[in-house]
Amino acid sequence: MNNYFYFFLFFIFALVLSAGLLFFVILIRYRRVKIGDKCMVYECGVDPLTENARESYSIRFYLLTLVFIIFEVETVFLFPWAVIYDQLKLFGFIEMSIFLAILIFGYIYAWRSKALEFRREIE
Repeated sequence: MNNYFYFFLFFIFALVLSAGLLFFVILIRYRRVKIGDKCMVYECGVDPLTENARESYSIRFYLLTLVFIIFEVETVFLFPWAVIYDQLKLFGFIEMSIFLAILIFGYIYAWRSKALEFRREIE
């Protein structure tokens, strides 16, 4: 039971802190609501281009985001390799060179197939 004491203590601390912060925010919140701009779909100052919120996007938008996510996740693997580079020696260098070659080949392929270009057609 002694092993779980700190767990329960942390859990109770998290609950008290969460409830306290919510109560604090309720006390200091801004109460006045402007009717005009607050009822708009977008509050960033740019008016929506169309009236229909269910506008279809080009598949290139989704391809661009997927390519971006894939390359970002793949480059995260470079950090652990760089940390233990001294221990891996030549094998680690060859392995990462192959990994980077595949990554660069994928980037060139995406660039040549124009998957990195996205233009929204405005009617």
